[in-house]
Amino acid sequence: MVTVLLASNPIHGHVGPMLQVAGHLVRHGHAVTMLTGTRFRDRVESAGADFRPLGGAADYDDRRPDLYLPDRAKYSGVRQAQYDIRTIFVDTIPDQYAAVDAAIDAIQPDAVLVDGAFGGILPVLDRAGIRPPVLALGVTPLSQSSRALGPYGMALPPARGAGDRARYAALGLVARRVVFRATQRAAERALAACGTRPHGFVMDLSRRFDRFLQTGPASLDYPRPDLDANTHFVGVLPQASSGAPLPTWWGDLDGATPIIHVTQGTIDNHDFGRLVRPTLAGLADRPVTVVVSAGGRAVEDLGPLPPNARAASYLPYDALLPRTDVFVTNGGFGGVQAAVAAGVPVVVAGDTEDKPEVAARIAWTGAGVDLRTGSPRSEVVAHAVDTVLADRSYRSAAGRIASDAARHDALAEITRHLLDARVP
Repeated sequence: MVTVLLASNPIHGHVGPMLQVAGHLVRHGHAVTMLTGTRFRDRVESAGADFRPLGGAADYDDRRPDLYLPDRAKYSGVRQAQYDIRTIFVDTIPDQYAAVDAAIDAIQPDAVLVDGAFGGILPVLDRAGIRPPVLALGVTPLSQSSRALGPYGMALPPARGAGDRARYAALGLVARRVVFRATQRAAERALAACGTRPHGFVMDLSRRFDRFLQTGPASLDYPRPDLDANTHFVGVLPQASSGAPLPTWWGDLDGATPIIHVTQGTIDNHDFGRLVRPTLAGLADRPVTVVVSAGGRAVEDLGPLPPNARAASYLPYDALLPRTDVFVTNGGFGGVQAAVAAGVPVVVAGDTEDKPEVAARIAWTGAGVDLRTGSPRSEVVAHAVDTVLADRSYRSAAGRIASDAARHDALAEITRHLLDARVP
């Protein structure tokens, strides 16, 4: 038995994968403590792990962006992205550090695993030789800089030659020194409050960890001739059960018509008019069955459904995806990984957080279509779905990624890395 400390930003898409790791470790007899937001206490304890809360600005409720991102409406585009990153991931570093430092002192873990954006661990990494091994789990697309790639967040395909590489290098310099200059300075202030300083660009942290465990198969990412030796692709985490019973209409998914699944996930679903409603409208007259997951919201919040649509608050992906012909999504990384791991092609409409990077990777792999917007028109969604249904190359590309994913047992690989990284 080993003692493991897990730490995560209190964001659903970050906590969920970490909870899966926690549950797996507990089931195999290890002692697990998880440090995250107070709102996740019950879920942590249900997984069999001990819970420790974050404090101060780090302990926010991701369901209430009006409270933890109070000035977001004042910004748009890149400036809004900068505000989000600074507020969520940078300004919280001192409070995260206080909590994780206290947890390490109290628990004396054999290893620490944080989500890849948990900046509060950075001061701990500076304690060479007097700290436990620190690993990170990449729960968003890999953001590690590369001479073959453009700056993370610009959703650019890999460089095709020397001209692209030179252009990308210039864009990277602009990103670090101009676009995200204020973010870098905020990181300098936050880390100074913890008695340390940044080592390089704050948006490029993966190389800092003893090991960086990137979720997803490598075939869902771009080729990287300079991938750091500490970085390992561990495959797709299994879908956690929602615990919800199958809806009464489940028998309608009998294969008589193609199944199109659409969702806006569990966080960015306050306005179904962005993607779900356009999808329903665009496919209302098509010979398909549209299956909607409301991401925890009430089905009634979707409004009237066309005759060819079915909906539920939650749906079990392990049962739904094998029946699905096309997955329409706003680009949540976990859902997209689940879809391609099941060999399902994807239509992505996402323009916030890491979603443009997810969409760009899907387009580059050939496993789907990037609509390049978070609010597509109904006819645009319908055309994309028609295209994917008609062209078998999309499903073939998704199948290649699925074959790669099948070579991994993500939870077992993460556990092995944790055990191997322990100090003898």
